[in-house]
Amino acid sequence: MKILAEYLDMNRGTVALREDQEVKIVSAYGMSEEEIKRGRYKLGEGIIGKVARHGSPIVVPNIVNEPYFLNKTGARNRIKKGGDIAFLCVPIKFKSEVLGVLSVDKTLGQKGKSFEEDLRLLKIIASLIAHSIKLNQQLELERQTFNEEKEELRQQLRGRYHVQNLIGNSDKMQEVFEAIHRVAPSKANVLLMGESGTGKELVAKAIHYMSQRAKGPFVKFNCASIPEGLLESELFGHEKGAFTGATSLRKGRFELAHGGTIFLDEIGDLPLTLQPKLLRVLQEREFERVGGQKSIKVDVRLLAATSRDLEKLVSEGLFREDLYYRLNVIPIFLPSLRDRREDIPILIEHFLRRFNKENKKETTLSKDALSLLTSYEWPGNVRELENTIERLVVMAKGKTIETEDLPLGIREQYLKSKYKGFNREALPMTIEEIEKTRIISALQHCGWVQSRASRMLGITPRQMGYKIKKYNIETKNEDAQ
Repeated sequence: MKILAEYLDMNRGTVALREDQEVKIVSAYGMSEEEIKRGRYKLGEGIIGKVARHGSPIVVPNIVNEPYFLNKTGARNRIKKGGDIAFLCVPIKFKSEVLGVLSVDKTLGQKGKSFEEDLRLLKIIASLIAHSIKLNQQLELERQTFNEEKEELRQQLRGRYHVQNLIGNSDKMQEVFEAIHRVAPSKANVLLMGESGTGKELVAKAIHYMSQRAKGPFVKFNCASIPEGLLESELFGHEKGAFTGATSLRKGRFELAHGGTIFLDEIGDLPLTLQPKLLRVLQEREFERVGGQKSIKVDVRLLAATSRDLEKLVSEGLFREDLYYRLNVIPIFLPSLRDRREDIPILIEHFLRRFNKENKKETTLSKDALSLLTSYEWPGNVRELENTIERLVVMAKGKTIETEDLPLGIREQYLKSKYKGFNREALPMTIEEIEKTRIISALQHCGWVQSRASRMLGITPRQMGYKIKKYNIETKNEDAQ
């Protein structure tokens, strides 16, 4: 507007943009803030309103003689008597869409002067403004869409990792849920303990997304997944040239987690050489990058997890005692799956529903198969159960998963517990020999009644007959069938 004032020798100029059924001055030259605020017109109201409605330029040779010139802003009240003012107004159009109005008023140097040259220039400038406005509108729309999608994703993540979506009705899991509710709003460090596969990362995410840091980053790092020589750089970053291969500055996980939460999994595997630096971060909230001298302040909440006995590591001198107490402010123990067997059917139902949906199937478990899965020890806990159900759904030939479809390890454990009192033989080396030996043991235990033996093995009588024939097993007391 300043450049335009110099080129056209104008007194005042405005850019007014359309907002629904109104036109509002958004930028001006030669007007006060108060005058700009008063510059609002309904469509069709005054010269600016008419240009905004019809999309055609209007030239007023002298505003003193023009009844449609409303002077709403009051900017022309300061015009001296005898000062003739011309008013030029052109639409800001993008294709056929009127986005606003560009207006200029200038002192008439001589009567009868032609405004064609000024009008042509204003139309060119209005066209440039229109393209700029349209581009900004598009960028604003994309920004709003991005923010909406980001918020929607955040809500999905919040819902996905909300404590209510952690599955379990057992008393032990209810204790875990209560602990999460209590600790999430605080700033305290949390130590999650339990066997591998019990869901420690899921609990950490639930704590983060239920906390006041939910809008901040959640950065996870497994201390056992990186060689010791690279751990310090991964956690705290490095400066350019700090070591061979450090071609640029790199931020570490703590720096990336600023304003949010960092989750350090398998903290018991952190080398002793790095433990003092971690302790300093927890105490002073600052650190230096590898090869750097400048201290970096961070605002980070630490959640740590371990499947190892940290107290034992402390007693063996493999873990710093002061760091252990810093980490163990709020301990939460996650029970193994075998210690909450009442949750297994619920988890199985959840995973079945999920993997059926992913694979577009309608697979179910037979009663006997569910019984075997519930009685299994699950050394890999929930993670092993999840992987097993996915494999069963993907590989299922029919709609019902039977006991013979279950992994061999699960069936073996079941057979060992069932035949503990009557199968004294050492396990053969091949699967066929295992199966043959256990069929014979079951038949002997059941008095050679095939129907009873098949129920004990979790198979159908038809399958039992097939396997007897397959292994050439000589049956006895067949009349008792």
